Amino acid sequence: MSEEDLNAEAWTVYGRRQLSRAYVPPVPERLEWAPWNGVGPGAEVLGDVTGKRVLDIGSGAGHHAVHLARTHGALVTAIELSLTQHQRATGAHAGAPGVQFVHGDVADHLRTAEPFDAAYAIGTLAFTDPHRVLPALRDGLRPGAPLVLSLLHTDLHGHGPSSTVAPREQMIRLRDDPPLPTQMWVLAPQLWEDLLTEHGFRVEAIDLLRPSDGNSPVVQQLIRARRLPDRSSRISSRPRTARPPVPHAAIGVGAVVLSDQGVLLGRHHRGTLELPGGTVEAGESLEATVIRELAEETGLIARPDDITLLGTLVDHVEHVVRVTVGALVNAWHGRPATQPDESVGDWSWYPLDRLPDGLFVCSAQILTAWRPDLPIDHPPAHFTPYACRTAPSAQGDRALPDLPPPSP
Repeated sequence: MSEEDLNAEAWTVYGRRQLSRAYVPPVPERLEWAPWNGVGPGAEVLGDVTGKRVLDIGSGAGHHAVHLARTHGALVTAIELSLTQHQRATGAHAGAPGVQFVHGDVADHLRTAEPFDAAYAIGTLAFTDPHRVLPALRDGLRPGAPLVLSLLHTDLHGHGPSSTVAPREQMIRLRDDPPLPTQMWVLAPQLWEDLLTEHGFRVEAIDLLRPSDGNSPVVQQLIRARRLPDRSSRISSRPRTARPPVPHAAIGVGAVVLSDQGVLLGRHHRGTLELPGGTVEAGESLEATVIRELAEETGLIARPDDITLLGTLVDHVEHVVRVTVGALVNAWHGRPATQPDESVGDWSWYPLDRLPDGLFVCSAQILTAWRPDLPIDHPPAHFTPYACRTAPSAQGDRALPDLPPPSP
């Protein structure tokens, strides 16, 4: 029996037990992404879903789908592979306005369904091989659609996430019933980010949710990602060295300078094309670093009010963590020119629809953080925008593996 078949059977038995008890969880007042009320954000992380088609992956008893339709005006397709779980949902909520209950496999369903405007899974996506379901989600979501996932990080026994993309045994526990073994992909956040990036998503945030009373070792991941636009062609970027750097400030900046002619790029003496930028010096603000590096490398003069910081990119080469802050230069004086004793020169403007190959990886990452629609290939990096953001959390009847049993 395959891992996914084993999981489907376990959830069928779980649903049968709940049907025998005639237990249906109430429709929640807010969406909970973890098995504890009031921990983390709510449905706002999905954005405004009023009138939009939303996919609930592994919808269980259907109470989350009904909440989104009833409270937020979404048009929800609630898909559930377990027949008994599907029966619980339809038995309690058949005819609920704005909700369509579907019994079936999510990947199969997405092959024929119209693309969705958003999708979410509360504790369920990790029961499916990510190499099978993530391509289906990429093809089944509209460009720019949010994908929000609640996933197990640390179980009831304190076992943390795996460092390889492979399933492991986890138990579904319900009251005094015998535990149900499953095979579950409990992966480290960086692995989920790498998988999502590989399959056409950009990860916007990963939060770890813990019970407020601190009495349980269980931790949930909340991943907020977005389906990237379709790209007919992609521009490659050249990698950085794997050698550890000489000790220096661990943070650098890269500046997007945009004119009517395109974005400003210079050629490094090693051949890569790069944005203006460099390392933050001791006691220097990020804006001051952008202004200094811009003047030193290009001769352009900018003021602090001309600089908008975009956010922080964190990635790694081998085991060396690298932090880069992207910035947008809104105004400047002068003309870009090669400066004496600088390693980057030959500054030119490149139209955004005709960007060259051979971009320095940091510059490539900054450009796609600023404009995700640009067709640029580069190693994944975790981007945290500096704009204020919110995030949701959700609880439910959907029992989580190796968690305390759900209340009746």
